[in-house]
Amino acid sequence: MKDTRELKVFLPTGERDSSCCECGEPLGPGAWITLLEGKGALCLACSDLDHLVYLPSGDAALTRRARRHSTLWAVVLKWSRARKRYERQGLLVEEQGLQKAEAECLADGEARARRREREALRRVALDAQFITQFAERVRALYPACPPGRETIVAEHACRKHSGRVGRSAAGRGLDDQAVRLAVTAHLRHAETLYDELLARGIERWEARQEVAEKLREVLSGWERREEGQGPAGG
Repeated sequence: MKDTRELKVFLPTGERDSSCCECGEPLGPGAWITLLEGKGALCLACSDLDHLVYLPSGDAALTRRARRHSTLWAVVLKWSRARKRYERQGLLVEEQGLQKAEAECLADGEARARRREREALRRVALDAQFITQFAERVRALYPACPPGRETIVAEHACRKHSGRVGRSAAGRGLDDQAVRLAVTAHLRHAETLYDELLARGIERWEARQEVAEKLREVLSGWERREEGQGPAGG
């Protein structure tokens, strides 16, 4: 059995005039947040949960399987004024975990329809031309990046309305630092034990320290150039 604490994400219930206690970005009425004891609210990006996808309540089998296949997941809660308590709205789960869960539910026609709807929304959310440009910049800065991974990084970082680094002014300008931040975030989740450490209740700063050496190793490998290659150009 996993030693896992239940992470919680809160949906807004009305107007809010506050900001993330870590990055300082305003938290408007649509901001999903986590609460940091003794400090205040964190946006999902600063909570390192923005790579997770939302699975609403309603299909118990899909929810159960998606949670089982996700190393890191969080409960989504909203305050009920009528009942005077927080009520579950669904889960944030890893996309690969949701995909595995959906694959197990393919015999269920409703699950198949949900997957088609989700993929359709995903295609609408992706700006294909910008993603291609961002991916090309990832490849230029990280020439040893495994084939196809630059596109995965770009799709995640540049999804519309996500608030991620690819949608920032620097990201839209294909700034090298923004691209490097997107790659670093991707590798931290995909190539280290970072998510597993968070799921075990380890604080983010401590988890980042524990995976720092592995992260530097993978980044160095992605940056390696063949002999005779010049430096990445602007």
